[in-house]
Amino acid sequence: MKISTRGRYALRMMLDIARHDGENSPVSLASVAERTGISHGYLEQVALALRSARLVRGVAGRHGGYKLAVPARDISIRAIIEATIGPICVVDCIEEPEACLRSEDCECRVVYALINRRIGDVLDEFTLGDLADRRWLRETVSAFNAELVGMTSRE
Repeated sequence: MKISTRGRYALRMMLDIARHDGENSPVSLASVAERTGISHGYLEQVALALRSARLVRGVAGRHGGYKLAVPARDISIRAIIEATIGPICVVDCIEEPEACLRSEDCECRVVYALINRRIGDVLDEFTLGDLADRRWLRETVSAFNAELVGMTSRE
């Protein structure tokens, strides 16, 4: 499974808003575009999907922009990804069994369903608040790098 550009950009946009969301000042898409390097036009499309999912809310006016609709700690990475690219699904037959003539008898379908579930579990495990917390991020990256070093030294 590969997370599309749209899903990755949505996550970057949400992270930028979470880090720059002031008490009374919404974050403009122009400033998000400048900091992230994502085009303003593309961000507008992504923002529509995130608004529809009620993850951000728009603020109109001269100093308008976007604010998180709920606290960052309550927004899972899965919610952001699925708001922009749809349900996590490695093969169509899991969500739509009728898409495959063999879905009832397929020996592999259970494995595909488990892969979907585990990917979803990981995306549910982490929140936008986790990513916005630079200390958490440093500690997690450090632990992950140590794990990688341990894995390569065993080979």
